[in-house]
Amino acid sequence: RFLSLINAITDSILILLSYLFATWFWLDVLKNTENNIALIQSWRQDIGIAALIYSLAMVLFLAIFKLYNPSRTRRIRREFLIILEANALGILVIGAILFLFRLQDFSRGVLAIFFLTSSALLSVKRVVIRLTMASARRKGYHQKMVIVAGTGALAEKYAESIRKEQYIGIDILGYVGTRREGLKGKYLGDIDAIEPFLKNFDIDEVIVALEPEETELVKPVIALCEKNGNRVAVIPFYNDIIPSSPSIEIVGDIKLISLRSNPLDNLGYAFIQRDFDIFASLFLMLLLSPLLITAMIGIKLSSPGPVFFKQQRVGRNKHLFLMYKLRSMRVNAAQDTAWSTNDDPRRTRFGSLLRKFSVDELPQLINVLRGEMSLIGPRPEIPFYVEQFAKDIPLYMVKHQIRPGMTGWAQVNGYRGDTSIEKRIEYDIWYIENWSIGLDARIMLMTLFGAWYNSENLARPKKD
Repeated sequence: RFLSLINAITDSILILLSYLFATWFWLDVLKNTENNIALIQSWRQDIGIAALIYSLAMVLFLAIFKLYNPSRTRRIRREFLIILEANALGILVIGAILFLFRLQDFSRGVLAIFFLTSSALLSVKRVVIRLTMASARRKGYHQKMVIVAGTGALAEKYAESIRKEQYIGIDILGYVGTRREGLKGKYLGDIDAIEPFLKNFDIDEVIVALEPEETELVKPVIALCEKNGNRVAVIPFYNDIIPSSPSIEIVGDIKLISLRSNPLDNLGYAFIQRDFDIFASLFLMLLLSPLLITAMIGIKLSSPGPVFFKQQRVGRNKHLFLMYKLRSMRVNAAQDTAWSTNDDPRRTRFGSLLRKFSVDELPQLINVLRGEMSLIGPRPEIPFYVEQFAKDIPLYMVKHQIRPGMTGWAQVNGYRGDTSIEKRIEYDIWYIENWSIGLDARIMLMTLFGAWYNSENLARPKKD
């Protein structure tokens, strides 16, 4: 809490300095002409008060967005997003108040520079803090003391995760529960032995990591923790199947955990994505029309048959649709069931060239415009293989909860064409659970710059 308070105070100082810089840069540097002298003078009269109001208001918005809530596990990318969202909302609200109540003449240029400067400073500050705290925690400082209730596989998995991410700064004092052979850590005793430690040691949190056969012990452990005023967190025994961002609904006294909710269930996010798909697909169709026409002529001259290849694919909610491609193969009887490989003899020489640069995929912009596909999303598959994969890969059908895409998170990480279906599904599900506008933009840039590569270290799915 003390660090969170210091964090808020330093943020307010940075925001205040950002506003002072924005007014100086816009009015003195960019607009310092004779015609603007009166405007500059009027601004300078109230600049101090305005800067103070802005800094306090922005810190309030950041607090509302929970940026100052203590958290050791929140990703830096999430903090960047909170800063941008809070700053944008703060600029709109403050600008509207100034305009409606005529509290001060204001410049949109100043607000724009202020937004960019404050966002940059707050983000850089957090990177510095992260690096500093990570270094200190690896050396044993600022540790969070916890006791783990459980000695089985789930407790060991939690301990292994803590060892891998030392920057979080969690120190496991020991384990309580049934004594087990091979336990890596200090065994403190059975479940009842936890109470003396809660009373006599400064324990920050108790982690309940009990196995399915020990579920009857969960309530007694929680009761002991609450009796002694200790925080408690529970790792569910179905941890391996629960998503990174589950949603909880309440029906009477029952709490329902929805395992497969995703951000695109939000009407606002879905609206933003669909609008972007429409405008981007129209723009790309116009921009790439010379390339498409050239490719169509090449197909006609290289082999007999139609220019376009239409194939039934499985889309959102398992609905079937016709996906369009430029034909890259000779017309054959196995086109709806045979898997295409990199050295497929059915490909024409010109078709291989089209596939090398993914030009054959461009007609799918029509599918995007029609709402059957999105620019970004899991790649759709033909019904024949969907039936096969659904039998062998337990989570395969989850990808059909959103629109399929022309490119996706799996593809830009190297899983396209004749590659592991299991890894593709792993990346597709991670994308669904962690969708954001920023992630779509990243995938788009990686696609446009030809980043078809397999980088486990750079882009391995992580919890947000």
